[in-house]
Amino acid sequence: MGHGGDVIEELTRDHREVDRLFEQIGAAAAGSPERKRLVDQVTIELVRHSVAEEEYLYPAVRRHLPDGDATADKEIADHGTVERLLKDLEGRDADASDFDVLVRKLKTEVTSHVRDEETNLFPQLRRACDKEALHELGEKVRSAKKTAPTRPHPGAPDSAPALKLLAPGAGLVDRARDLVTGRGKQPKGREEG
Repeated sequence: MGHGGDVIEELTRDHREVDRLFEQIGAAAAGSPERKRLVDQVTIELVRHSVAEEEYLYPAVRRHLPDGDATADKEIADHGTVERLLKDLEGRDADASDFDVLVRKLKTEVTSHVRDEETNLFPQLRRACDKEALHELGEKVRSAKKTAPTRPHPGAPDSAPALKLLAPGAGLVDRARDLVTGRGKQPKGREEG
């Protein structure tokens, strides 16, 4: 993920990418390795996206929106719910008895969160911030996603200062694990370009 544009355009494109992955998960055969691979991919995308939002978007929400603290706290709580579901899925194979139930719960939570951001939060932020500030936030979010963790860490702090300090190290460890295990890679002949 890394698309360009202001923060709202960047995050909205991330949302569409996750929607596409959920569609692919739904189309993959139940219990198949492909289904697990796609859930791993959606996990990577969601964790990177969430960390970047918590590092840069929500502090901006706190600064610029009238009810910014309450809004940011609600969004971070939503992330916590999603991260716990991702952690539960991480330890399961696609043929586990509760795998599909967890995937449905995850999709429901993510869809609700995305709808709320796109319907309420993003329009408020667009009205509250000038174009330059939104573009600067977009750059910061893109940069954060490059070093963010790729695995859920539900016990990690979710404050922006702590994330900025800890996320790059966790991200480095996660990406090393992903490299060794092949997690998040397209199977041969399926590379997207």
